Amino acid sequence: MKWNRRTAFKGLAAWLGGSSLLGAQQAPKGSAKVYLPPAPGDDPLLDPANVMDFAPLAKAKLDPLAWDYLEGGSEDEISLRDNRDGFNRIIIRPRALTGIQNIDLSLDLFGQKLAYPILLDPAGGKNCMYPDGEVTVARAAANAKALHITNGGIQKVTEGGKGPVWFQITTGGELRSTATMKSLVKRLEDQGCAGICFTTDIMYVSHRERNIHNKFDRSWGEIGIPRDAQGRLPKPRNPERSGVYPERAFPTPTWNSVKELRSLTKLPILLKGILTAEDGARSVECGASGVIVSNHGARQLDHVGGTIEALPEVVQAVNGRIPVLIDGGIRRGTDIIKALALGAKAVCVARPYLSGLAAFGQPGVERVLELLRTELALDMGLAGVGNLASIDRSLVRIRGEQR
Repeated sequence: MKWNRRTAFKGLAAWLGGSSLLGAQQAPKGSAKVYLPPAPGDDPLLDPANVMDFAPLAKAKLDPLAWDYLEGGSEDEISLRDNRDGFNRIIIRPRALTGIQNIDLSLDLFGQKLAYPILLDPAGGKNCMYPDGEVTVARAAANAKALHITNGGIQKVTEGGKGPVWFQITTGGELRSTATMKSLVKRLEDQGCAGICFTTDIMYVSHRERNIHNKFDRSWGEIGIPRDAQGRLPKPRNPERSGVYPERAFPTPTWNSVKELRSLTKLPILLKGILTAEDGARSVECGASGVIVSNHGARQLDHVGGTIEALPEVVQAVNGRIPVLIDGGIRRGTDIIKALALGAKAVCVARPYLSGLAAFGQPGVERVLELLRTELALDMGLAGVGNLASIDRSLVRIRGEQR
């Protein structure tokens, strides 16, 4: 997609014309209210100046337990802070007088032509933020022509031919045997998935202490926060809690599991949760089509550092053999430029679009994507790069780094 002032204005006008996509529906208790489009010229959707402005709007609409579920990390939340702080240690080195007229954000990824390098990460618990949250996000992604890594609900959208590109996440249970892997592959291929995203870092339940203090029942992420008319909660049947020694009915998957999965399908396989050079290299050796440098939004193992800090070593180990993506703490167009300069092919976001979902429903998700890609295009123009191929390591330096 080539960007200039005229095309940007036309794109925004077209988006605004098509953003009123939801009719009234009954929201589950504890979730954000359904966003109903206002009269023309008085749209609060246009008030946020950046994606971070959606967070207080979401907080105001959500049940406090749903907000803590959305915003929290694990244990001390050190990695949660590191995800943002890491970007502040990277400085952009803009290029002067490069003659930029049009900005092209397009890229090829896993055989698909994408309009821009911003993907929607998987995220659980969407229904405590908005009714039918997974499908609502899927429709927003389709309208915005964004690749969406979905937790579920893919079939409803792909059957209607609306999904541009799809990946279905799996958290390991389906990889415990050849039979379960074959069943997974058949189901995803039959549903029209374009790939498999295997999350490697969620084999045990972490201590998310905001949820533990709230006695958050994991089922509420799917049904909404079930307060009664007086605002009371039922006794949770399966609350998150600490002090429970971890155990599993089956062993966790191994690199051999990845190799076997690779042998069973031609679909792209992404490994999500890669943070080290060693695991980046192993991913290539085992046949992964790509990796996502991720610490699960700082919601699993704490004290692993920010993902942008881990990105360079993974990129170096992969050495251009497969695409490297990244998530964690991305809130600005400049964040995306920094990640691309350090070797990422594309970035993934979750909390920003979830805040947009909670505040405004489907139009909120689309607006978050519009703001991010517009910021990216503007910041690229200001940095003197007209397309993604022009972004390389020379465009950034690490604060204190000797050149």
